[in-house]
Amino acid sequence: MPNITLTLTQTENDAIAYNALDVTEFLQNYAEHRATIAGDKIIALLVEHCNTNDIQLAVGRDAQIAQAYSLNVVETVAARNSGGASQ
Repeated sequence: MPNITLTLTQTENDAIAYNALDVTEFLQNYAEHRATIAGDKIIALLVEHCNTNDIQLAVGRDAQIAQAYSLNVVETVAARNSGGASQ
């Protein structure tokens, strides 16, 4: 599991603290929520692709997201920006 470290200025921390009781917890929850939204979109694209092409869908969220990448249904933003296949 990746361990990501963020560095905020004191002003940025104070600004987030205006709306959040715990800045670290707030940012963790935000990242997890965005990952859930992206995962849902990836799975929807995978289901559409698998149904269209008569491909067996992997079982479980982690396996489905991995399958979407392995079938090139989706790719990272970095890959898209470097001229990879479009998605």
